[in-house]
Amino acid sequence: MRAVFQIALGIIAAIGGFVDIGDLVFNTQAGALFGYDLLWAVVLGVIGITVYAEMCGRVAAVTKRPVFDVIRERLGFGAGLLALIASQVINLLTVAAEIGGIAIILGYLFDTTFSLLVLLGTGALVVIIRLLPFGAIERVFGYGGLLLFVFVAAALSHGPDWSGVTAGFVPNTDPNLLYAYFAVGLIAAAMMPYEVYFYSSGGVEEGWGPKDLKVNRLNALVGYAVGGLLSFGLMMTAAQILAPSGIAPDSLGTVALGPQVEFGQAGLLVALGGMLFAVGGASIDACFSGAYNLSQFLGWEWGKYRGTKKAPRFTLTWIVFILLGTVVVLTGINPVDITEYSVIFSVVALPLTYFPILLIAGDREFMGDHANGRLAKTVGWAYFVLLMVVAIAAIPLLIATNAGGG
Repeated sequence: MRAVFQIALGIIAAIGGFVDIGDLVFNTQAGALFGYDLLWAVVLGVIGITVYAEMCGRVAAVTKRPVFDVIRERLGFGAGLLALIASQVINLLTVAAEIGGIAIILGYLFDTTFSLLVLLGTGALVVIIRLLPFGAIERVFGYGGLLLFVFVAAALSHGPDWSGVTAGFVPNTDPNLLYAYFAVGLIAAAMMPYEVYFYSSGGVEEGWGPKDLKVNRLNALVGYAVGGLLSFGLMMTAAQILAPSGIAPDSLGTVALGPQVEFGQAGLLVALGGMLFAVGGASIDACFSGAYNLSQFLGWEWGKYRGTKKAPRFTLTWIVFILLGTVVVLTGINPVDITEYSVIFSVVALPLTYFPILLIAGDREFMGDHANGRLAKTVGWAYFVLLMVVAIAAIPLLIATNAGGG
């Protein structure tokens, strides 16, 4: 039982990062358009975020400092400022998208105006974050998000075409632009920058030290494997239920149709519950990531565990992120549109995020015997090259496909 609770950080990082509103949208759209053909992109994203999250957690455990704090010290003001600006823009867009997603999901459960639901969702987030300790937030949203396994159950219950599933783990050798756009989106949605910043700072929040390196490894491996499995369920359900009917999942309500078709109203309610926990967890991940990054860059006291009195500017910063995200949503912009643009634009920030992490985790002078070994170096640099290619292709694909609209 203790081991189960020890991986809570990895679960919320995966549920709130790997399966946030971006993955709910991109995975179901990819399944509805291309069937099982993009399962390989999910695998690529899972491996990438697992490798880099493990590096971030290892740096935090060995140095007892979060990665962004170390970036500022080791790489200097200029590199730190560039990473800060890129990450904060993505954090704000993500917070806005997730708050909008919360309101949309609540709208399927309660009959009232969207604006009121946005305000209620925002208020609930602030109250929950203020009242619950960090560990409780992890467990509530991390394990609540496991309700999304209803998508896995729906996919298996509907009877997958296993030969098609197997073929989906091999990239298409003759891709079109729309296929390439969704491949880029799936990889980006899996490796959003806020995930690793939240994960690293969360390790410090929990007091990790060198003795917790195994816990870190377990969190990264199990947490993101769970996230990947849920992504498989989303894509496969869309491929089996939405695609044959020609349904385009352009709203969060459409995403939940798979479990409803398979299990009736109970399946719909469980799916909406899992989506609510996942999107809520992602909004907390992103607003905390924004507060962590700014506080660590400027040398402020930070951390949920310190409380408002000891870290007032950190507390004020995450509140401001939530309020700004709320303002963006209340302008009337479709949260799904915000999601798609935030995911694709985050691709440009991926090299700025993961290059410093790769350098710091591989610095033997700084990390000692816990620096990256041969395997971590090889995989890490291979993924960095991949991220550079993806970053170069992202914006042209966004324009060429009209943000996935064809």
